[in-house]
Amino acid sequence: MSLKAPLNPKGSKKSVRSRASIFYGADEYLEELKKKYEENPEIAMMKNLGPDGGDPHAANTGEGEKGSVLSIKANDDNRSHMTGRLRPVSNKPDPMPPELAFLFAKITGEQMMYMWNVLTLIFFTECFMILMYAFALSFVGNFFYGGVSEMDNGVYWLITLTYAIPFAYVGVQHIYIDHDVMHGATWPPADWQKYITHPFSDFFSLPWEEFVLEHNRHHGSTFDLLIQGEFGWDPEMLQYKFANWTDNQLLICLTAPLCPFIHFIGINDTGGLFAIEWYFAFPDEAPGNKCSKSFYSKWLPNRMKHLSFVWTLWACVWFLGTIPMGRPLSEGWRFVIPVTCAGRAGFGTAWMFITNFTHSPQWNRFLANDPDRTWPCLHNFMAFVLGGRHRWNEMLFHDMHHAFPNAVGTLSQRGRFHGWRKVHDASVEVIAMGIWKANGDEETEMQKNQKKRSMLLKSKK
Repeated sequence: MSLKAPLNPKGSKKSVRSRASIFYGADEYLEELKKKYEENPEIAMMKNLGPDGGDPHAANTGEGEKGSVLSIKANDDNRSHMTGRLRPVSNKPDPMPPELAFLFAKITGEQMMYMWNVLTLIFFTECFMILMYAFALSFVGNFFYGGVSEMDNGVYWLITLTYAIPFAYVGVQHIYIDHDVMHGATWPPADWQKYITHPFSDFFSLPWEEFVLEHNRHHGSTFDLLIQGEFGWDPEMLQYKFANWTDNQLLICLTAPLCPFIHFIGINDTGGLFAIEWYFAFPDEAPGNKCSKSFYSKWLPNRMKHLSFVWTLWACVWFLGTIPMGRPLSEGWRFVIPVTCAGRAGFGTAWMFITNFTHSPQWNRFLANDPDRTWPCLHNFMAFVLGGRHRWNEMLFHDMHHAFPNAVGTLSQRGRFHGWRKVHDASVEVIAMGIWKANGDEETEMQKNQKKRSMLLKSKK
Protein backbone atom coordinates (compact mmCIF):
# COMPACT_ATOMS: atom_id res chain seq x y z
CA MET A 1 0.00 0.00 0.00
CA SER A 2 1.41 3.41 -0.89
CA LEU A 3 0.47 6.81 0.34
CA LYS A 4 -0.94 8.82 -2.56
CA ALA A 5 -2.26 11.97 -0.95
CA PRO A 6 -0.05 14.52 0.78
CA LEU A 7 -0.35 14.62 4.55
CA ASN A 8 -0.11 18.38 4.70
CA PRO A 9 -2.06 20.88 2.66
CA LYS A 10 0.13 22.43 -0.02
CA GLY A 11 1.82 25.55 1.09
CA SER A 12 1.27 24.85 4.78
CA LYS A 13 3.33 26.94 7.13
CA LYS A 14 5.04 26.15 10.39
CA SER A 15 2.11 27.41 12.43
CA VAL A 16 -0.43 25.28 10.56
CA ARG A 17 -1.02 21.90 12.15
CA SER A 18 -0.84 18.90 9.84
CA ARG A 19 -3.76 16.55 9.19
CA ALA A 20 -1.28 13.77 9.89
CA SER A 21 -0.99 14.53 13.57
CA ILE A 22 -2.84 16.36 16.32
CA PHE A 23 0.47 17.19 17.97
CA TYR A 24 2.64 19.21 15.60
CA GLY A 25 2.88 20.63 12.15
CA ALA A 26 5.63 19.03 10.07
CA ASP A 27 8.16 21.84 10.58
CA GLU A 28 7.52 21.96 14.32
CA TYR A 29 8.03 18.23 14.54
CA LEU A 30 11.42 18.41 12.79
CA GLU A 31 12.53 21.06 15.28
CA GLU A 32 11.51 18.80 18.16
CA LEU A 33 13.40 15.94 16.52
CA LYS A 34 16.66 17.90 16.68
CA LYS A 35 16.08 18.69 20.35
CA LYS A 36 15.52 15.02 21.15
CA TYR A 37 18.86 14.10 19.61
CA GLU A 38 20.56 16.82 21.64
CA GLU A 39 19.05 15.34 24.80
CA ASN A 40 20.07 11.80 23.75
CA PRO A 41 23.48 12.08 22.06
CA GLU A 42 24.10 8.36 22.64
CA ILE A 43 21.50 7.51 20.00
CA ALA A 44 23.08 9.89 17.49
CA MET A 45 26.50 8.39 18.26
CA MET A 46 25.17 4.87 17.81
CA LYS A 47 23.60 5.73 14.46
CA ASN A 48 26.92 7.21 13.37
CA LEU A 49 28.41 3.72 13.63
CA GLY A 50 26.43 2.68 10.56
CA PRO A 51 28.23 2.31 7.24
CA ASP A 52 26.35 5.21 5.62
CA GLY A 53 26.84 7.82 8.35
CA GLY A 54 24.33 8.98 10.91
CA ASP A 55 20.78 10.24 10.87
CA PRO A 56 20.64 13.46 8.82
CA HIS A 57 18.36 14.97 11.49
CA ALA A 58 20.94 14.34 14.22
CA ALA A 59 23.58 16.95 13.30
CA ASN A 60 25.50 18.83 16.01
CA THR A 61 24.23 16.68 18.85
CA GLY A 62 27.27 17.08 21.07
CA GLU A 63 29.00 14.20 22.80
CA GLY A 64 27.72 11.55 25.16
CA GLU A 65 29.52 8.97 27.26
CA LYS A 66 31.59 6.73 25.02
CA GLY A 67 32.51 3.13 25.73
CA SER A 68 32.73 -0.28 24.12
CA VAL A 69 29.01 -0.37 23.32
CA LEU A 70 29.15 2.99 21.55
CA SER A 71 32.31 2.23 19.57
CA ILE A 72 33.36 0.21 16.55
CA LYS A 73 35.74 -2.64 17.34
CA ALA A 74 38.56 -2.46 14.76
CA ASN A 75 42.34 -2.23 14.70
CA ASP A 76 44.39 0.86 13.86
CA ASP A 77 43.96 0.14 10.16
CA ASN A 78 40.17 0.12 10.56
CA ARG A 79 40.05 -3.63 10.01
CA SER A 80 37.90 -6.14 11.86
CA HIS A 81 39.56 -8.15 14.63
CA MET A 82 37.31 -11.06 13.62
CA THR A 83 37.85 -11.24 9.86
CA GLY A 84 40.62 -8.78 9.03
CA ARG A 85 38.29 -7.04 6.59
CA LEU A 86 38.46 -3.30 6.10
CA ARG A 87 35.36 -1.63 7.46
CA PRO A 88 32.98 -1.39 4.47
CA VAL A 89 31.62 1.92 3.20
CA SER A 90 28.19 2.15 1.60
CA ASN A 91 28.21 2.77 -2.13
CA LYS A 92 25.56 5.47 -2.44
CA PRO A 93 24.95 6.17 -6.14
CA ASP A 94 26.83 9.30 -7.21
CA PRO A 95 25.62 10.97 -9.31
CA MET A 96 22.18 9.90 -8.17
CA PRO A 97 20.01 8.54 -11.02
CA PRO A 98 16.62 10.31 -11.03
CA GLU A 99 14.74 6.98 -10.80
CA LEU A 100 16.58 6.10 -7.55
CA ALA A 101 16.40 9.50 -5.85
CA PHE A 102 13.17 8.67 -3.98
CA LEU A 103 14.86 5.70 -2.29
CA PHE A 104 17.56 7.90 -0.72
CA ALA A 105 15.47 11.03 -0.14
CA LYS A 106 15.30 12.29 3.44
CA ILE A 107 12.08 11.21 5.16
CA THR A 108 9.81 14.22 5.49
CA GLY A 109 8.12 15.41 8.67
CA GLU A 110 4.73 14.48 7.25
CA GLN A 111 5.87 10.94 6.53
CA MET A 112 7.36 10.59 10.01
CA MET A 113 4.14 11.67 11.68
CA TYR A 114 2.13 9.40 9.41
CA MET A 115 4.12 6.37 10.55
CA TRP A 116 3.77 7.28 14.23
CA ASN A 117 0.02 7.68 13.74
CA VAL A 118 -0.12 4.20 12.20
CA LEU A 119 1.80 2.83 15.18
CA THR A 120 -0.59 4.56 17.58
CA LEU A 121 -3.60 3.16 15.72
CA ILE A 122 -2.14 -0.35 15.94
CA PHE A 123 -1.65 -0.06 19.71
CA PHE A 124 -5.22 1.08 20.34
CA THR A 125 -6.48 -1.64 17.99
CA GLU A 126 -4.67 -4.20 20.18
CA CYS A 127 -6.27 -2.72 23.30
CA PHE A 128 -9.70 -2.86 21.65
CA MET A 129 -9.18 -6.49 20.61
CA ILE A 130 -8.30 -7.47 24.19
CA LEU A 131 -11.42 -5.71 25.48
CA MET A 132 -13.57 -7.48 22.89
CA TYR A 133 -12.04 -10.84 23.80
CA ALA A 134 -12.83 -10.24 27.48
CA PHE A 135 -16.36 -9.10 26.60
CA ALA A 136 -16.98 -12.17 24.40
CA LEU A 137 -15.81 -14.58 27.10
CA SER A 138 -17.76 -12.90 29.88
CA PHE A 139 -20.95 -12.47 27.82
CA VAL A 140 -21.06 -16.02 26.45
CA GLY A 141 -19.82 -17.59 29.68
CA ASN A 142 -22.10 -15.71 32.07
CA PHE A 143 -25.18 -15.62 29.83
CA PHE A 144 -25.16 -19.19 28.49
CA TYR A 145 -23.12 -21.23 30.97
CA GLY A 146 -23.51 -19.56 34.35
CA GLY A 147 -19.84 -18.54 34.43
CA VAL A 148 -16.75 -18.50 32.23
CA SER A 149 -15.24 -21.39 34.19
CA GLU A 150 -18.24 -23.54 33.22
CA MET A 151 -17.95 -22.75 29.52
CA ASP A 152 -17.73 -25.62 27.06
CA ASN A 153 -14.11 -26.15 25.94
CA GLY A 154 -15.04 -26.04 22.28
CA VAL A 155 -16.77 -22.68 22.65
CA TYR A 156 -13.89 -21.31 24.75
CA TRP A 157 -11.29 -22.25 22.15
CA LEU A 158 -13.44 -20.91 19.31
CA ILE A 159 -13.63 -17.51 20.99
CA THR A 160 -9.95 -17.59 21.99
CA LEU A 161 -8.64 -18.49 18.54
CA THR A 162 -10.97 -15.95 16.93
CA TYR A 163 -9.16 -13.36 19.06
CA ALA A 164 -5.62 -14.79 19.14
CA ILE A 165 -4.94 -15.31 15.43
CA PRO A 166 -5.88 -11.74 14.37
CA PHE A 167 -4.08 -10.36 17.45
CA ALA A 168 -0.88 -12.18 16.50
CA TYR A 169 -1.21 -10.86 12.95
CA VAL A 170 -1.57 -7.30 14.25
CA GLY A 171 1.50 -7.95 16.42
CA VAL A 172 3.51 -8.68 13.28
CA GLN A 173 2.43 -5.32 11.87
CA HIS A 174 3.36 -3.66 15.18
CA ILE A 175 6.97 -4.80 14.91
CA TYR A 176 7.26 -3.71 11.30
CA ILE A 177 6.03 -0.20 12.06
CA ASP A 178 8.37 -0.11 15.07
CA HIS A 179 11.23 -1.01 12.74
CA ASP A 180 10.10 1.64 10.24
CA VAL A 181 9.89 4.52 12.70
CA MET A 182 13.16 3.48 14.35
CA HIS A 183 15.04 3.94 11.09
CA GLY A 184 13.17 6.96 9.78
CA ALA A 185 11.32 8.77 12.57
CA THR A 186 13.16 7.90 15.76
CA TRP A 187 11.26 10.22 18.08
CA PRO A 188 7.46 10.32 18.40
CA PRO A 189 5.49 13.57 18.02
CA ALA A 190 4.22 13.15 21.60
CA ASP A 191 6.39 11.78 24.39
CA TRP A 192 3.74 9.29 25.59
CA GLN A 193 3.86 7.48 22.25
CA LYS A 194 7.27 5.98 23.03
CA TYR A 195 5.57 3.83 25.71
CA ILE A 196 3.19 2.16 23.26
CA THR A 197 5.80 0.79 20.84
CA HIS A 198 5.86 -2.79 22.21
CA PRO A 199 4.10 -3.22 25.60
CA PHE A 200 2.29 -6.43 24.60
CA SER A 201 5.46 -8.20 23.46
CA ASP A 202 6.42 -9.34 26.99
CA PHE A 203 5.99 -8.49 30.66
CA PHE A 204 9.49 -6.98 30.74
CA SER A 205 11.21 -5.13 27.89
CA LEU A 206 13.53 -2.31 26.87
CA PRO A 207 12.37 1.32 26.86
CA TRP A 208 12.09 2.85 23.41
CA GLU A 209 15.39 4.76 23.65
CA GLU A 210 17.35 1.60 24.49
CA PHE A 211 15.41 -0.40 21.91
CA VAL A 212 16.74 2.10 19.34
CA LEU A 213 20.23 1.92 20.83
CA GLU A 214 20.55 -1.86 20.78
CA HIS A 215 19.17 -2.18 17.27
CA ASN A 216 21.59 0.41 15.95
CA ARG A 217 24.38 -1.39 17.85
CA HIS A 218 23.41 -4.38 15.71
CA HIS A 219 23.80 -2.26 12.57
CA GLY A 220 27.13 -0.88 13.77
CA SER A 221 28.46 -4.40 14.36
CA THR A 222 27.04 -6.37 11.45
CA PHE A 223 27.46 -4.89 7.97
CA ASP A 224 27.53 -8.15 6.02
CA LEU A 225 24.41 -10.21 6.79
CA LEU A 226 26.41 -13.43 7.10
CA ILE A 227 29.15 -12.13 9.41
CA GLN A 228 27.44 -11.25 12.69
CA GLY A 229 29.41 -9.11 15.12
CA GLU A 230 32.23 -8.41 12.68
CA PHE A 231 32.90 -4.94 14.11
CA GLY A 232 31.93 -5.35 17.75
CA TRP A 233 29.38 -6.96 20.01
CA ASP A 234 26.05 -7.61 18.31
CA PRO A 235 23.25 -7.87 20.92
CA GLU A 236 21.18 -9.97 18.50
CA MET A 237 23.86 -12.64 18.20
CA LEU A 238 22.13 -15.24 20.38
CA GLN A 239 19.00 -15.63 18.26
CA TYR A 240 21.16 -15.93 15.13
CA LYS A 241 23.22 -18.73 16.60
CA PHE A 242 20.36 -21.20 16.71
CA ALA A 243 20.15 -21.17 12.91
CA ASN A 244 23.72 -20.19 12.04
CA TRP A 245 26.25 -21.60 14.52
CA THR A 246 27.90 -24.27 12.38
CA ASP A 247 28.41 -25.23 8.73
CA ASN A 248 27.08 -28.73 9.47
CA GLN A 249 23.58 -28.65 7.96
CA LEU A 250 22.46 -31.70 9.92
CA LEU A 251 23.21 -29.97 13.21
CA ILE A 252 21.52 -26.79 11.99
CA CYS A 253 18.40 -28.85 11.27
CA LEU A 254 18.38 -29.88 14.93
CA THR A 255 18.64 -26.34 16.35
CA ALA A 256 16.84 -24.17 13.78
CA PRO A 257 13.37 -25.50 14.81
CA LEU A 258 14.05 -23.97 18.23
CA CYS A 259 13.93 -20.45 16.77
CA PRO A 260 10.17 -19.98 17.28
CA PHE A 261 10.57 -21.10 20.89
CA ILE A 262 13.44 -18.74 21.73
CA HIS A 263 11.51 -15.80 20.29
CA PHE A 264 8.39 -16.88 22.17
CA ILE A 265 10.20 -16.84 25.53
CA GLY A 266 11.58 -13.36 24.90
CA ILE A 267 15.00 -13.68 23.27
CA ASN A 268 14.40 -10.94 20.73
CA ASP A 269 14.64 -7.15 20.61
CA THR A 270 11.33 -6.56 22.41
CA GLY A 271 11.54 -9.54 24.78
CA GLY A 272 12.28 -9.73 28.50
CA LEU A 273 15.30 -12.04 28.37
CA PHE A 274 16.86 -9.88 25.67
CA ALA A 275 16.35 -6.79 27.85
CA ILE A 276 18.25 -8.45 30.71
CA GLU A 277 21.13 -9.22 28.34
CA TRP A 278 21.25 -5.58 27.25
CA TYR A 279 21.10 -4.26 30.81
CA PHE A 280 24.25 -6.20 31.66
CA ALA A 281 26.06 -4.48 28.78
CA PHE A 282 24.79 -0.89 28.82
CA PRO A 283 25.71 1.64 29.99
CA ASP A 284 29.42 0.91 30.19
CA GLU A 285 31.10 1.01 33.58
CA ALA A 286 32.97 4.16 34.52
CA PRO A 287 36.73 3.92 35.24
CA GLY A 288 37.56 2.00 38.42
CA ASN A 289 34.63 -0.40 37.98
CA LYS A 290 32.26 2.34 39.04
CA CYS A 291 28.70 2.76 37.84
CA SER A 292 28.19 5.06 34.87
CA LYS A 293 27.33 8.61 35.89
CA SER A 294 24.27 8.56 33.65
CA PHE A 295 22.88 5.29 35.01
CA TYR A 296 21.01 6.72 38.03
CA SER A 297 20.28 10.10 36.49
CA LYS A 298 19.02 8.93 33.11
CA TRP A 299 18.80 5.25 32.27
CA LEU A 300 17.38 3.78 35.50
CA PRO A 301 14.54 6.35 35.80
CA ASN A 302 13.70 5.85 32.14
CA ARG A 303 13.57 2.08 32.59
CA MET A 304 11.31 2.38 35.60
CA LYS A 305 8.89 4.68 33.75
CA HIS A 306 8.70 2.24 30.87
CA LEU A 307 8.18 -0.78 33.13
CA SER A 308 5.57 1.08 35.18
CA PHE A 309 3.53 1.63 32.04
CA VAL A 310 3.98 -1.97 30.85
CA TRP A 311 3.06 -3.45 34.23
CA THR A 312 0.05 -1.14 34.59
CA LEU A 313 -1.19 -2.29 31.21
CA TRP A 314 -0.77 -5.95 32.13
CA ALA A 315 -2.46 -5.31 35.48
CA CYS A 316 -5.48 -4.08 33.51
CA VAL A 317 -5.39 -7.27 31.44
CA TRP A 318 -5.24 -9.30 34.68
CA PHE A 319 -8.25 -7.41 36.07
CA LEU A 320 -10.29 -8.03 32.90
CA GLY A 321 -9.92 -11.75 33.55
CA THR A 322 -11.31 -11.59 37.07
CA ILE A 323 -14.41 -9.68 38.26
CA PRO A 324 -15.97 -9.20 34.76
CA MET A 325 -15.79 -12.99 34.33
CA GLY A 326 -16.93 -13.91 37.80
CA ARG A 327 -13.46 -15.01 38.93
CA PRO A 328 -11.49 -14.01 42.04
CA LEU A 329 -8.57 -11.56 41.63
CA SER A 330 -6.12 -14.41 42.13
CA GLU A 331 -7.20 -16.02 38.84
CA GLY A 332 -6.42 -13.19 36.44
CA TRP A 333 -3.65 -15.33 34.99
CA ARG A 334 -6.32 -17.38 33.19
CA PHE A 335 -6.94 -14.39 30.93
CA VAL A 336 -3.35 -13.09 30.86
CA ILE A 337 -1.95 -16.37 29.46
CA PRO A 338 -3.91 -16.41 26.14
CA VAL A 339 -3.33 -12.67 25.71
CA THR A 340 0.43 -12.91 26.20
CA CYS A 341 0.69 -16.07 24.09
CA ALA A 342 -1.03 -14.33 21.17
CA GLY A 343 1.23 -11.31 21.57
CA ARG A 344 4.40 -13.38 21.81
CA ALA A 345 3.39 -15.38 18.73
CA GLY A 346 2.95 -12.23 16.65
CA PHE A 347 5.93 -10.25 17.88
CA GLY A 348 8.15 -13.34 17.83
CA THR A 349 7.11 -14.25 14.28
CA ALA A 350 8.07 -10.79 13.03
CA TRP A 351 11.48 -10.92 14.73
CA MET A 352 12.11 -14.42 13.46
CA PHE A 353 11.78 -13.15 9.91
CA ILE A 354 13.80 -9.97 10.51
CA THR A 355 16.65 -11.75 12.30
CA ASN A 356 16.76 -15.49 11.52
CA PHE A 357 15.57 -15.58 7.92
CA THR A 358 17.35 -12.52 6.60
CA HIS A 359 20.73 -13.38 8.15
CA SER A 360 20.85 -17.09 7.36
CA PRO A 361 23.21 -18.45 4.67
CA GLN A 362 20.48 -20.83 3.49
CA TRP A 363 18.01 -18.00 2.87
CA ASN A 364 20.54 -15.83 1.05
CA ARG A 365 21.64 -18.71 -1.16
CA PHE A 366 17.96 -19.31 -1.91
CA LEU A 367 17.50 -15.65 -2.85
CA ALA A 368 20.50 -15.85 -5.18
CA ASN A 369 18.44 -18.23 -7.32
CA ASP A 370 15.62 -15.68 -7.65
CA PRO A 371 12.63 -17.00 -5.68
CA ASP A 372 10.24 -14.50 -7.30
CA ARG A 373 10.60 -16.36 -10.58
CA THR A 374 11.00 -19.97 -9.47
CA TRP A 375 8.80 -19.90 -6.33
CA PRO A 376 6.07 -17.28 -6.91
CA CYS A 377 3.53 -19.06 -4.67
CA LEU A 378 5.97 -19.00 -1.73
CA HIS A 379 6.76 -15.35 -2.43
CA ASN A 380 3.07 -14.36 -2.41
CA PHE A 381 2.19 -16.46 0.63
CA MET A 382 5.01 -15.09 2.79
CA ALA A 383 4.18 -11.55 1.71
CA PHE A 384 0.61 -12.19 2.93
CA VAL A 385 1.89 -13.55 6.27
CA LEU A 386 3.90 -10.39 6.87
CA GLY A 387 1.17 -8.00 5.79
CA GLY A 388 2.02 -7.03 2.23
CA ARG A 389 4.59 -7.05 -0.54
CA HIS A 390 6.20 -3.86 0.76
CA ARG A 391 7.08 -5.72 3.97
CA TRP A 392 8.33 -8.71 2.02
CA ASN A 393 10.77 -6.35 0.28
CA GLU A 394 12.45 -6.05 3.68
CA MET A 395 13.15 -9.78 3.58
CA LEU A 396 14.30 -9.72 -0.03
CA PHE A 397 16.64 -6.74 0.28
CA HIS A 398 17.75 -6.82 3.89
CA ASP A 399 21.36 -6.62 2.70
CA MET A 400 20.62 -3.18 1.28
CA HIS A 401 18.96 -2.16 4.53
CA HIS A 402 22.21 -3.01 6.35
CA ALA A 403 24.24 -1.03 3.83
CA PHE A 404 21.99 2.04 4.14
CA PRO A 405 20.27 1.91 7.57
CA ASN A 406 20.08 5.71 7.71
CA ALA A 407 20.09 6.88 4.09
CA VAL A 408 17.38 4.44 2.94
CA GLY A 409 16.02 3.16 6.24
CA THR A 410 13.73 0.18 5.84
CA LEU A 411 12.37 -1.07 2.54
CA SER A 412 8.94 -1.56 4.10
CA GLN A 413 8.98 2.10 5.17
CA ARG A 414 9.75 3.28 1.63
CA GLY A 415 7.03 1.00 0.32
CA ARG A 416 4.44 2.75 2.48
CA PHE A 417 4.86 5.93 0.44
CA HIS A 418 5.99 4.75 -3.01
CA GLY A 419 4.49 1.28 -3.50
CA TRP A 420 6.22 -2.06 -3.25
CA ARG A 421 6.96 -2.49 -6.97
CA LYS A 422 8.78 0.81 -7.35
CA VAL A 423 10.87 0.07 -4.26
CA HIS A 424 11.55 -3.49 -5.44
CA ASP A 425 12.78 -2.42 -8.88
CA ALA A 426 14.92 0.41 -7.48
CA SER A 427 16.48 -2.00 -4.97
CA VAL A 428 17.41 -4.36 -7.80
CA GLU A 429 19.22 -1.48 -9.51
CA VAL A 430 21.11 -0.48 -6.36
CA ILE A 431 22.26 -4.05 -5.68
CA ALA A 432 23.35 -4.42 -9.31
CA MET A 433 25.55 -1.32 -8.89
CA GLY A 434 27.08 -2.84 -5.74
CA ILE A 435 26.06 -1.72 -2.27
CA TRP A 436 29.65 -1.48 -0.98
CA LYS A 437 32.51 0.58 -2.32
CA ALA A 438 35.41 -1.52 -3.60
CA ASN A 439 38.35 -1.48 -1.17
CA GLY A 440 40.55 -4.30 -2.43
CA ASP A 441 39.26 -6.95 -0.02
CA GLU A 442 38.14 -10.32 -1.30
CA GLU A 443 34.42 -10.62 -1.96
CA THR A 444 32.39 -12.26 0.79
CA GLU A 445 29.84 -15.02 0.22
CA MET A 446 27.09 -12.42 0.63
CA GLN A 447 28.56 -10.19 -2.09
CA LYS A 448 28.82 -13.14 -4.47
CA ASN A 449 25.17 -13.97 -3.78
CA GLN A 450 24.22 -10.35 -4.50
CA LYS A 451 25.97 -10.39 -7.88
CA LYS A 452 24.33 -13.64 -8.93
CA ARG A 453 20.91 -12.53 -7.78
CA SER A 454 21.04 -9.09 -9.42
CA MET A 455 21.99 -10.67 -12.74
CA LEU A 456 19.04 -13.07 -12.56
CA LEU A 457 16.60 -10.36 -11.54
CA LYS A 458 17.71 -8.01 -14.30
CA SER A 459 17.67 -10.75 -16.92
CA LYS A 460 13.94 -11.37 -16.51
CA LYS A 461 12.97 -7.74 -17.18
